[in-house]
Amino acid sequence: MVKHIFIKRVYDEPAPQDGYRVLVDRLWPRGISKDKLKIDTWAKNWAPSSALRKWFSHDPQKWEDFREKYQEELLSKEKEIGEFLKNCPSTTITFLYSAKDSIHNQAVVLKSFIENRIKDKT
Repeated sequence: MVKHIFIKRVYDEPAPQDGYRVLVDRLWPRGISKDKLKIDTWAKNWAPSSALRKWFSHDPQKWEDFREKYQEELLSKEKEIGEFLKNCPSTTITFLYSAKDSIHNQAVVLKSFIENRIKDKT
């Protein structure tokens, strides 16, 4: 069962303390090979929908609306995410994202969603 969740840019070096590494982008990150990224799984179906991603376009002015809309999308994936957390082979996971902004990105929302809605249920 997962106890610790971290977030990290895909362009940062992998580290042993990352635990189970999960890519949470819908699109493969530019300029990085699968070998270099070293992910354990790609949870692209947990990423924001293409329409929401394009609408947000990493505009900090849209952040609050993006968070709300993305959390609504995540509600339909709550059971799947909860099962993953229960069955994950590591107690630590790191969500990997490619956005330049470390504050306004989907990994931040996903981590918060899990900590506030799912983690206590697993």
